Amino acid sequence: MTSLQEKPVVFDTIAALAQQRVLVIGDVFLDEYVFGHATRLSREAPIPVLEFDRRSYIPGGAANPANNIAALGARTLLGSVVGADPEGQQLLELLRAAGVQPDCVLTDSARPTTVKTRIISESSLRFSQQLARIDRIDRQPIGTDRVATLVEQITTCIQSVDAVLCSDYLSGLLSPPLVREIQRLCGDHGVLLTVDAQGELSKYTGAGLLRCNNDEAASYLGRAITTEDQYRRALADLLDMLAPELMIVTRGRDGLSLQGRTQPYIHLPAHRVEAADTTGAGDTFIAVMTLALAAKLDAVAAAQLANYAAGLVVRRMGNAVVMPQELAAGLDCPI
Repeated sequence: MTSLQEKPVVFDTIAALAQQRVLVIGDVFLDEYVFGHATRLSREAPIPVLEFDRRSYIPGGAANPANNIAALGARTLLGSVVGADPEGQQLLELLRAAGVQPDCVLTDSARPTTVKTRIISESSLRFSQQLARIDRIDRQPIGTDRVATLVEQITTCIQSVDAVLCSDYLSGLLSPPLVREIQRLCGDHGVLLTVDAQGELSKYTGAGLLRCNNDEAASYLGRAITTEDQYRRALADLLDMLAPELMIVTRGRDGLSLQGRTQPYIHLPAHRVEAADTTGAGDTFIAVMTLALAAKLDAVAAAQLANYAAGLVVRRMGNAVVMPQELAAGLDCPI
C-alpha cells in the first residue's frame, strides 16, 4: 500500500494530475452570494437587517468539481444543460475563464438556468454567517431530444479523455437512460467512470468509483451506520449490491470509509481543520480522487490526497478550489 506521506509519491502524483483529461457530466448551477453587514434587528420579524455590500457569482453544482479539476491543471470538459438566459451565459463565461471547456453543454430555451442565492452576513468575527438560501430550480428530467443530443456530444468528447465524472445533484440531467449511455460509452472506450451519486445509488451500479455520504448509505441500506463495525458491514453490502470497483462513504468530521473489489476495508480519519464553510468539500474530494485514480495512484493514496484537499477548501467561504502549489505546500512537498 502506497502512503501519501512518501514525498516522492506526493510530488509525482501532483505533477501527474495536470496530465489527465476528464469529462464532468452533471447538473450545473450559478451560485450567487449576496453579502451585507447586520445593522439591527427587523421590526417585522426576528431577523437581522442587512445593508448590502457586494454580490459575487461562482460556478456551482457539477461545475464546481470541473473547476477543481481545471485548477489542478488538467484538461477539463463539461457536459450539462443551461437555460437560454443571461444566467446561463454568465455561467458559461465563468467556466471558460476558469479553464473549463463547456464542449458538451447544451442550451435549452424551455429550461431556466439553476441559480442558488445565498444571503451572507459579514461581521468582525472570523467567519461570515449564511442566513438564508433561495433556489431557482427546475428538477424535471431533461427531454428525450436533449438526452439524444447530449449523448452525441459525449460520444465525441469521451474519445479524448481518461475519466468521466458524474456529479449528480438530482436536478434532472442524469436520468437513468443517460446514465446507461454514459456507462456504455465508458465501457466501450475503456474510460474510468467515477460517480458522486448524492442519493440515487442504484442508478450507478457497476461504476469504477461510487461515492456517497453516510446518510445516503444508511438510507439506501435501510439501517443506521454509526459504529466502525457497522461501517465495515455497510461497505461490504454496498459493494455486493452495487458492484463498483471502489466504494467510498464519506463520514464528515470522521473522515471516510473505503473498500474495493481488491482493496480491503480501511477508515481514513479527516484532517482536523477549523471549517468556515463545508460547501463544495465533497466536490473537491471527488475531483481530486478522480484525477488521482486516472493517474494510476492506488485507491488508498488517492483517497488520502483527496481527503487532504477537501480539508483545505472548508477553510474558505463558498465553493473553492485547490491549487497545485497549495496542495503540495500543505503536504510539505513544494513544487
